Amino acid sequence: MKTLVQFSAVAAMAAFGFSSCNNSAPAGSTGSADSTKSVPRAAVAIAKVGASPEFAGATLTMKSPTAEKVGKDSAKVSFAFDVKGYELKGQTADNGTKSCANSKDGQHIHFILDNAPYKALYEPKNEITLANGTEHYLLCFLSRSYHESLKNKEAAVMIHFKIDEKGNFKKLEDPKTPLLFYSRPKGDYIGKDTANILLDFYVWHGTLAADGYKVKADISNETIPTQTLSTTIDKWESNFIQNLGTGKCKVVLTLVDKDGKPAEGPQTSGTREFNLSATDIVKK
Repeated sequence: MKTLVQFSAVAAMAAFGFSSCNNSAPAGSTGSADSTKSVPRAAVAIAKVGASPEFAGATLTMKSPTAEKVGKDSAKVSFAFDVKGYELKGQTADNGTKSCANSKDGQHIHFILDNAPYKALYEPKNEITLANGTEHYLLCFLSRSYHESLKNKEAAVMIHFKIDEKGNFKKLEDPKTPLLFYSRPKGDYIGKDTANILLDFYVWHGTLAADGYKVKADISNETIPTQTLSTTIDKWESNFIQNLGTGKCKVVLTLVDKDGKPAEGPQTSGTREFNLSATDIVKK
């Protein structure tokens, strides 16, 4: 039976003229397709996240922070928050339809100090140690379980402060210029979570507009240099980054003025590197 099958296959190939010794093509033929050509990659794109639960009545307020001296050169600063109209640790209702990374621990607070990567707070409190004689900008806002910020101002708080040379907490005057705080992307994305990468930031004390301030986003995949995108965002809303591929990636956000020049003032840019992997990262 095996010999008969093999003979039939050879006969079929001969009937269609696919002999390996015949280099000529039939009259009118343009030749066979080049099977070695790779399929072109889709260009990196920005897509709107779309409507999300608004939590219009949600509020976040910060109690007066306290500082405790630890050692001779630093202080432990304690932060406590009041959250109303919002359930920390709850899953946002549409988390299953967003097709993006979602926290298994639910809704939380993004705690962003000096544009460093945020810390997710699932309880309304946090403690950090800061060096004496340092100045800081802190933004905290309520986040949906898939890390998208609530953008009603009552759901966020920003403070400008310093730790003096004696380790005391001192609140400083808020800047008059707009501030930009980077939020997402962040960390590692695996498998299906790489399809839609949330691009989210927070603009404080300023408004984005076609004829005003904008956010310039430079997006790149260092593993696949052809996968890049530079775009300008003139409306404060969340977006997805799509078609970025896998590998080590980077996003640089810069607040620019109406002429496209970097905005003046503190806290006007943020950079983050993150990883996209088709499969789980093996940790040794």
